[in-house]
Order: sequence, then structure tokens, then C-alpha cells
Amino acid sequence: MLNKRRICFLISLVFVGSFLYGQSGNSGLQVKKSGSGERSIVFIPGLGCSGNVWDRTKQKLKKGYTCYVLTMPGFAGIPARENPSFRGFEKAIAGFILQNQLNKPVLVGHSLGGSLAMAIASDHPDLISKIVVVDALPFLLALHDTLTQPDEAACEQDIAELTTMTDEQFYKLQKRSIWRLVSDTSKQKDVINWAMQSDRRTFAKLYCDLTNTDLRKGLSSVACPSLILLEPYFMDFQPAVEDQFKNLHQKKIEYGSTGVHFIMYDNYDWYMEKLLDFLKN
Repeated sequence: MLNKRRICFLISLVFVGSFLYGQSGNSGLQVKKSGSGERSIVFIPGLGCSGNVWDRTKQKLKKGYTCYVLTMPGFAGIPARENPSFRGFEKAIAGFILQNQLNKPVLVGHSLGGSLAMAIASDHPDLISKIVVVDALPFLLALHDTLTQPDEAACEQDIAELTTMTDEQFYKLQKRSIWRLVSDTSKQKDVINWAMQSDRRTFAKLYCDLTNTDLRKGLSSVACPSLILLEPYFMDFQPAVEDQFKNLHQKKIEYGSTGVHFIMYDNYDWYMEKLLDFLKN
């Protein structure tokens, strides 16, 4: 069976007109562009999710910004790539920004996407102007125990478990955890469907990689302002949360008063208020 600690993580994680770029270069990224503003925003969805998770946000922002909405290869029906990995996804997004000569875009990422935003800002500090991290921590598994270390053996076991599940078993797993991800019942079906349409190997490998990626030390390299938007659950662990972000110099951490993991669905007005204020300033 999947390690209980990791099941809790999976439950917490899930995870101008518009035109479609299609596959971006050799990266396999799907990119949708909208708007024509001078400033650019790159939106990165979470584990197994479609870029459609950002639709309402994009509609609000595209009048003033050029928006690039990503869906990662292997997620939500997008063709998978060989040897998927967290660092491979990071490299693909940074490469997209460079190849398209985006001038210091803002990165907005949810869950896995938030972790990718932190990693890119850490490893490419001159590439990004701001990051917005929506319900992600630098190393979630260490929230309750700062001495927790990545566990590659358990990680490989998790991959084996997830990839050998039948579709019915995987669907039941999604159904059991969806209440912890999205309280807006009108959106729960979309989130489950995206996971079911994802390549199982990619889903499992990225879940595994994320549980074994500790971004805490690298945050000291981030040179841009950062906004961290967290669900109410994390308020109970505020000292531990803030300790995880202690190396991030220019940061603002905000805790919502309602909703769960998909903040952009469950607490939209608060989320959008904080996002717009951060972008404006």
C-alpha cells in the first residue's frame, strides 16, 4: 500500500482573442496565449491538471497582460514525453521563456506549478520578475518534521503502486481525495477527469519527484518579489510554514479564510484581490 504520509501529501496536492501555440518546440508543453499587454504572465497548473484551471484568472488579466497558459506534457490528455521529471519540467518552462524572448515574466503556479515557479526563480533568478505560489511549500513532507529527508526507495514504491492501479482503482483514489482538493462541487468533476486523462507514468513520476524535491535552501537565490497564497489549513502550522520560507527574502505569505487546495476555485475573490494587488505593486 502507499505510505500513509505520502497519501496525505497526494490528498493535499492533487495536487485580445486567444490562440493555441500547440506543442512548444521539443518540450511537449501545450501553450495557450491570450492578451497583448507589455508585461507577460506564465501560468503553471498542478499535478495532472489542465491549464484550463486558470481560465477565470486569465479572463481577468488578459486585458492588461499577455498571458501564457501551460499544460505540461503527460497531463490532462497532452501527449507524454519519455523520462518525465520535475527538473525536466523546470528546464522546459525556462526554455520556453528564453526561446520566446519573454521579458522577465511573472510566474503563477499552483501546487506542483508553484514548486516549479520556486525552482525556476531559484535556478534562473535573472529570468523572472515576480512569482506567485498558490498552495505549495518548498518541502511539504517536512511540514510536521523539519528533519524529514527525501526517501527514494519509498518513492519508487509509490510509482509502482500508482502505475499498476487499474483505471477503476485510480478513479476511486481521486474520488476519495477530491473533497480535500476542491470544495466547489461544480469543479470537482473537472479535476478528477484531468487526472484520469493524464499519462499514469508521468503522474506517478512527478508525484514521486515532488515528494523528494526540497527547495528550501535554494530559495536564497531568488531575486524577485514573491507572493505565497495558502489555504486555511496551513494557518495551524504557521511557524513551520514560515520556517520553510525563511530563505526567501522578498516574500509576502497570505492565508485564506475559506476553501481548500484549489484556491483559485474555492476562494476566488480573496485570491484575485491578493494577486491583483501584488501585480500592481
